[in-house]
Amino acid sequence: MRFMVINGPNLNMLGIREPGHYGSETYAQLTAKIESYAAERGVEVSFRQSNHEGDLVDYIQSTYNAYDGIIINPGAYTHTSIAILDAVKSVMTPTVEVHISDLSSREDFRQVSYIRAACIATISGHGTKGYLEALDLLIEHTGKKAQA
Repeated sequence: MRFMVINGPNLNMLGIREPGHYGSETYAQLTAKIESYAAERGVEVSFRQSNHEGDLVDYIQSTYNAYDGIIINPGAYTHTSIAILDAVKSVMTPTVEVHISDLSSREDFRQVSYIRAACIATISGHGTKGYLEALDLLIEHTGKKAQA
């Protein structure tokens, strides 16, 4: 199984940016944690991060017929990007939306997620452990899909 982990704007600043919301773990530590967890489960992961919406759309499109699933934290584009929603709908690659902080307890504008409509699940507020939970969900989902 191959999964792509896509992170949007400002996630490269983990460990620096608002540690009260996002913790002290760096982006490099996050990717190492996910990679180790995936290896234990026999899953290959690729990582992409960009602060640019078009790059994120390109990464999503590159999963078509090449990856079994997407884990995505679109960052602030969660609340603004119909283009990212349309890209996920287009490729039909099972996708899990992840947010490190609990969006339901944050500002009103963070309550809207455009991408959620195209995702099989959303994990919010579980810190970086949410990425590992998303990986497990995709493994389970992909396994069931393969058996069907």
